[in-house]
Amino acid sequence: MYDDKSLLTQIHCIDDLRKFCQGELNRLADEIRETIISTVSRNGGHLASNLGVVELTIALHRVFNSPEDKIIWDVGHQCYTHKLLTGRLEAFADLRKQGGIAGFPKLSESPHDAFNTGHASTSISAALGMLVASRIQSENNRVVAVIGDGALTGGLAYEALSHTGQLGLPLVVILNDNKMSISPNVGGLSKYLSRLTLKSRYQNFRRKFDAMAQKLPFIGPVFFDLVVRLKRAVKAVFYTDNFFVDLGFEYVGPIDGHQIPVMEQVFRDVRKLERPVVIHVITRKGKGYGFAEDDPGAYHGVGSFSIAGGLKEGALSRTFTQAFGTALLDAARRDGRVTAVTAAMEKGTGLSPFKAEFPRRFFDTGIAEGHAVTFAAGLAAMGLRPVVAIYSTFMQRAVDQVIHDVSLQHHPVVFALDRAGLVGEDGETHQGFYDISLFRPLPDMRILAPAAEVELSLMLNWALNSPGPSIIRYPKGACPSLSREEEAAFSQSLSEGRGVFVRQSLDSAPSLCIAFTGSLYPQVRNAADFLESCGLPADLYHLRFLKPLDEDYFSYIFAPYGTAIIVEEGVLQGGFGEYAAEIIRRECRQTRILCLGIETASWSEGRGSFELADCQGTRQELLHSFGLDGRGIAATVLDFCAEKEEITGKIKKGLKVGCGQAG
Repeated sequence: MYDDKSLLTQIHCIDDLRKFCQGELNRLADEIRETIISTVSRNGGHLASNLGVVELTIALHRVFNSPEDKIIWDVGHQCYTHKLLTGRLEAFADLRKQGGIAGFPKLSESPHDAFNTGHASTSISAALGMLVASRIQSENNRVVAVIGDGALTGGLAYEALSHTGQLGLPLVVILNDNKMSISPNVGGLSKYLSRLTLKSRYQNFRRKFDAMAQKLPFIGPVFFDLVVRLKRAVKAVFYTDNFFVDLGFEYVGPIDGHQIPVMEQVFRDVRKLERPVVIHVITRKGKGYGFAEDDPGAYHGVGSFSIAGGLKEGALSRTFTQAFGTALLDAARRDGRVTAVTAAMEKGTGLSPFKAEFPRRFFDTGIAEGHAVTFAAGLAAMGLRPVVAIYSTFMQRAVDQVIHDVSLQHHPVVFALDRAGLVGEDGETHQGFYDISLFRPLPDMRILAPAAEVELSLMLNWALNSPGPSIIRYPKGACPSLSREEEAAFSQSLSEGRGVFVRQSLDSAPSLCIAFTGSLYPQVRNAADFLESCGLPADLYHLRFLKPLDEDYFSYIFAPYGTAIIVEEGVLQGGFGEYAAEIIRRECRQTRILCLGIETASWSEGRGSFELADCQGTRQELLHSFGLDGRGIAATVLDFCAEKEEITGKIKKGLKVGCGQAG
């Protein structure tokens, strides 16, 4: 891709970027876009958002002195150009791969990544904290928060803006206005920013006039100060609706986010200010790649694709997300009380068909998960049956609302947690393995985990008819293909607190049973096949309910077994396994128990702290890393059960061959 004339390969430090003339910067932007498109087409990643901020990132790094000046990228899914300009060009080929660089800012990767991000609306709070710390330590560096108009719909951003105005410190907030989050932005803020955009003529005139006034001989500085005071008075009369100004910010914009010279001039002027400022920048998501420009939502987060042909609809297996969307649509057709709520995730949660058929019963709150939950509680309080569809990782942002506004008040809200468990290439901030331990202790909460499409539909209908709140958690990925016997097992009606056997021997004294959460059925099935080939048949018990649990029935199920294995796609600490193991130890004392799950903490001697285990790679790679693929489960079970040396040898020999296509 690169030759001796490549500008990108000539950047070894930020100072190299400042040597280029303006004409070369346009070439550099083209090279960066080619690199991003090429890499994302192979590895997957966030495409449209990164293509939209190429010029903005170049201008930022030419004016601000990273890493002394701190640049905080809200969400962080637009940081690819930043990484390419800060010494990671060679590593960029392994972006988002296991062992490669992350798709989000990461402190451990580079001093230029000032703060880890992955969830929206955190940048202004973090940036303000860093700025206050630098002033307390008598430092004079600058701190910049780059936040999109979608992330600005999050309440945390408003709280941080208010505090910044109160402190009056020179925080630079760059509002990247592309009129898109993951789904099109909704609400009053989007309309408000559109109104501000109409004032661009005024802003252009202002910059030219200011430059002319300051150049006037002798009277220039005095005249300019007089003009500034006059402009403030005029704005106070005619522009009273700029809430940034009302909060204590200087407002600059909107400016063209693809014109590097314009942005550089504005950034240099702003860098001299000693008060907080918002710079309103207009960019185009997907710029430079036609498919992404035409449909930025579809190219927000993508898998591998053809650069020439774009994304193609393949003959892929039906996903849990699609199955949920279909099940909810069917439920809404039967019951007019069913409503759907999401937080800027209409497409990602499979709700587009629902919105198309029932627009008055569909609600997108923007990136405001806490509000979405309490809003749904209000719907439920008035007799409706709301279903809140949010990724598991983002539901972490609304834990208080789930407790205070739903669980404690017993409102019948159904939470559909997509991307539960191990997710893949987006790294630790996007994993969905905390929800079981977070929500299982809540009063009146029911937690269900389907293993197949037919079961997801059964669980949704059951939850919609329950008197209190419910959570249905399911993975990112395809629903497993089933045999007739498996289909029959998963089609059995639900009995609260009880699961079903998917595989059960006729042995009067069975030795081994593996109980599992639904998302891990393909892996457990493969493990059981391999165990049987090693002479250790295992019964498979699908838990279905992670809360409540019929403890008497659970004890009755496991009493005959010599060994019980509980496998969950969630953290071990505070998870279902810990609870279930106590029941087995108490009621089935002859049964040995082993819990398998996700171990999230490992001791780091260098930093003297706990660090999250590596969570970057495909879902299959992560399952393997945590020992939750078919081979890993089988190896652990065999090792736990092995009592004779010859069995251990057979295990090792068998594992070299593998246990089928253990996913």
